[in-house]
Amino acid sequence: MSRVLPLALVQDPPAADLDDFAEAVHTKVASLPQTRLIAYPELHLCGTDGTLEERDAQIEAMAEPLDGPRGRRLAELAGDLGVWLLPGTVVERGEGGAIHNTALAYSPEGRLVASYRKMFPWRPYEPYQPGDRFVVFDIPEVGRLGFAICYDAWFPEAARHLAWLGAEVIVNPVKTTTCDRAQELVLARANAIVNQVFVLSVNTAGPEGVGESLIVDPEGRIRAAVGHAGAAVLTDAIDLDDVTRVRRYGTAGLNRMWSQFLPGDAPIDLPLYEGRLHPDRWRPRTPR
Repeated sequence: MSRVLPLALVQDPPAADLDDFAEAVHTKVASLPQTRLIAYPELHLCGTDGTLEERDAQIEAMAEPLDGPRGRRLAELAGDLGVWLLPGTVVERGEGGAIHNTALAYSPEGRLVASYRKMFPWRPYEPYQPGDRFVVFDIPEVGRLGFAICYDAWFPEAARHLAWLGAEVIVNPVKTTTCDRAQELVLARANAIVNQVFVLSVNTAGPEGVGESLIVDPEGRIRAAVGHAGAAVLTDAIDLDDVTRVRRYGTAGLNRMWSQFLPGDAPIDLPLYEGRLHPDRWRPRTPR
């Protein structure tokens, strides 16, 4: 059974509104009829401008629960298109009024199947409450994907836990407007290498973002990339069986980190986490 996933990463500036976004997605999917998943950058539907005070007021005004009008419209859009729609992240109004930066995944049936609240907001600049759990979701007959939003990529615990939860692809929506995109490109490859997963990192286009989106395979090779900040669509058809192959035979036919431990190995203390790395819990979970 083939586990190939044809996809498109859309490196665009933030959408003006939901109507503009819906029209743009329809156009792109129509031009890429084999695409099964389409993904957008961080806060693509929730652009802000002005001073920090003005930005915070805008964030407060656009915050909605996931089942609000915006969420219902996105679910309907995914169902109309018949694709997996990952519209970037939105400003979510959570429990008790807390505001989160939340990534979403909608199925071709028009159903919200996954939502992930950014675990590591970029402080002190970002005003969002952090999430409290890592999130993965399954594309039937293809495999398991997980979310890591922008700055999450700087914390190796995020990618490691997603891989341990069975993710074979990490989707990394980004809104980087600063000079550290060069380091993020290194991190995308490093997270792919040390976890033997695909990494899809899609950044906001200029003039607000610096672009440079890319797709990395489980051995850290760049499969496709945009080397500029302009609007672009990055397409690929990734084979998730590559993850199985690399984990079985090793990166470069050598390194098999997920098979490191032998029966009888002692747990390793992890003082930073006040916990332990247990050899019998090390291997990634198998997607259903």
